[in-house]
Amino acid sequence: MAVVYAVVNQKGGVGKTTTAVNISAYLALSGASVLVVDTDPQGNCTSGLGVRRTNIERSIYDVLVNGSSIENCVQSTSVKNLDVLPATLELAAAEVELMPRISRETVLRNAIEHVQLNYEFIVIDAPPSLGLLTLNALCAANALILPIQTEYYALEGISHLVRTIEMVRQHINRTLEVAMVILTMADTRTKLAQQVAEEVHRHFEDCVSSTQVPRNIRLSEAPSHGLPIALYDPRSRGAIAYKKLAQELLIDGEKRAGKRAGGSSIGNRTSSGQRH
Repeated sequence: MAVVYAVVNQKGGVGKTTTAVNISAYLALSGASVLVVDTDPQGNCTSGLGVRRTNIERSIYDVLVNGSSIENCVQSTSVKNLDVLPATLELAAAEVELMPRISRETVLRNAIEHVQLNYEFIVIDAPPSLGLLTLNALCAANALILPIQTEYYALEGISHLVRTIEMVRQHINRTLEVAMVILTMADTRTKLAQQVAEEVHRHFEDCVSSTQVPRNIRLSEAPSHGLPIALYDPRSRGAIAYKKLAQELLIDGEKRAGKRAGGSSIGNRTSSGQRH
């Protein structure tokens, strides 16, 4: 059964979609079966994986609003083992249409339960807000990945995000945990970046990954080609960072799957990343 991660941060421009796309790609390249769920109406995760809007017949909007199954809406990507549940601008209307529903915050979780046996990892890219779509992502996830930019304004929203996570944990999803905090667009040479890193460590302690994602032009270029960095420029500094982060998440996922199943349900892999 898949381990479900949500990549969340209510602040935009922190590398959230970049993280979702590239960690998912490296997980898939390791041999794991992965589904990316795009819950952002901007659809950047969808286009970043090479899916053209004109080729989307059914999307996550159909899953959330019309009750379509995820299996009927997913699309394959250029990365082997990696599927995406795409998003379009139509999703912007979903929050309004879901509002009158009973248990509106669990619609995505209920849909994902039907495909959890089809994948080993499900990665949800949440929108940069704390609205109903993000709440659905938080309710559906087993654990969270929090990208935080190493700049001053990134710190302002941390306490709000932490309170929201705690609220969801208390009232809706009691098993929700923070799996990994990632410092993005990092420049360790600056004093500000070091101060932000120290503050993030105070909030999240051992959850903060030792691997930081540097500012890297190749990471910025890759989405315009519809490719994850693993295919666009695997030798770049950004690619090396995300590969390391995916390896950390692979270990975390195996532990979580093992706890739930009484033994790891994710296939053992060799150092080269292939399952055996």
